[in-house]
Amino acid sequence: MTDSKAILATAVKAADDKRGEDIVALDMSKVSLLADYFLIVTGNSERQVMAIVDSIEDQLAANDVHVRSIEGRKGSKWILMDFGDVVIHVFTPEERQQYNLEQFWQDAPLVDVQEWMAAE
Repeated sequence: MTDSKAILATAVKAADDKRGEDIVALDMSKVSLLADYFLIVTGNSERQVMAIVDSIEDQLAANDVHVRSIEGRKGSKWILMDFGDVVIHVFTPEERQQYNLEQFWQDAPLVDVQEWMAAE
């Protein structure tokens, strides 16, 4: 799996499986050279943040996509996962509100992730 949108879809499903909240994907391709997509997810506790991160890492590894680097595992309030063309941010609610990446990258179009999420 090398297609960045397929990586994004797998990551969204994995985050949703662990009850990640406020899952938002930004199409970064026209606003930044950093990545094609940013995925932003909230976990309600540090434990849930870790569960989401582990799920994403495991699901992508099962598809032979491996994380290039992970930052923030020790504090578990904001963990950044770099998969190259897809960068994933998993926050606690307080950290997400403080850093407000959606506002910072407001010029990036939203990606509709609903099709990849389980029906509530």
